[in-house]
Amino acid sequence: MSNNVLLCKEVDQAVLKDVLGRFGLAIVLVQDNREIPGSFWGDCEAGLVDNNLYIRGDTPLHSALHESCHYICMDATRRSGLHTNAGGDYDEENAVNYLQILLADFFSECGRDRMMQDMDTWGYSYRLGSARAWFEEDAEDAMKWLLDKKITAGNNQVTWQVRN
Repeated sequence: MSNNVLLCKEVDQAVLKDVLGRFGLAIVLVQDNREIPGSFWGDCEAGLVDNNLYIRGDTPLHSALHESCHYICMDATRRSGLHTNAGGDYDEENAVNYLQILLADFFSECGRDRMMQDMDTWGYSYRLGSARAWFEEDAEDAMKWLLDKKITAGNNQVTWQVRN
């Protein structure tokens, strides 16, 4: 892992709350050096419990968006019992990765280019070698999945709806 990724404390907190709040997520800021509730990976990684996204200042933005996108992409049954492990299958995981790249554009400090760079830096793995190559050349299935679930509309426009 690297410390050269954008952290939640480095983005406008009002924008973070607004963007994720549009999906029904509440941001819960955890004190530095405290354990993050609902964190599947531990350490500084974001956590999910119900509709609460738990982050610290040192939580990478990509982690906060990734876990948020799991919440957005899971069905209502899984969402209703959500605690720590978002679960999901291969197709949903791809959709989560794709959506987090789209949502990065709503943060002036980030954008999709920085998000893809941070995903590579952190160690996300793609068969084409990078998040950018996957997003631009091999993510049609993820794009279709998001369209089918009405999470995005044409031209990758976010609908601000969670999966039913």
